[in-house]
Amino acid sequence: MTDIEWRDRFFEDFTVGDVCKHRSARTVTTYDNMMFTLLTQNPAPLHLNHDFVKAAGHQNVPFNSTFTLALVTGQSVADLTPNVMTNLGWQDVRLPSPAFEGDTIYSESEVVSLRESAKHENAGIMSVKTTGYNQDGEIVIEFVRTVMIYKKGKGPKVRRPEPVRKGS
Repeated sequence: MTDIEWRDRFFEDFTVGDVCKHRSARTVTTYDNMMFTLLTQNPAPLHLNHDFVKAAGHQNVPFNSTFTLALVTGQSVADLTPNVMTNLGWQDVRLPSPAFEGDTIYSESEVVSLRESAKHENAGIMSVKTTGYNQDGEIVIEFVRTVMIYKKGKGPKVRRPEPVRKGS
């Protein structure tokens, strides 16, 4: 599939086995790691203290793993879930290798299950296995995310305003 074919999909547009290589990639920086760690009140010296990091045997500062989860989830949203009703959860989160400051993180997702929602006739339930990896192809995170996603024509109707042009 092309990138265009992944945009604005609804429940009916997915098939188990579909794989999407997400179009967004991001190089993570020292600033990202520091800000996220401080914003989330995570005082682990592994993310804040370069001397501690070296004493622990790392060459570079390992990235805050919850940032990695948020980043890779975010990379999948534009392609898979702009029509999501809600996230239902993350399962089987694995961090086989750390991401480090300066890595560029890429991701891809595979649709692993689809079913009708028992409670919401306007939505279905989709689970995707998402894999995040660095510039060398080393996997830094894997997880399954389950979402409730609208069916075609069943999502909220949002009115987009038009710009007001003065002097026209």
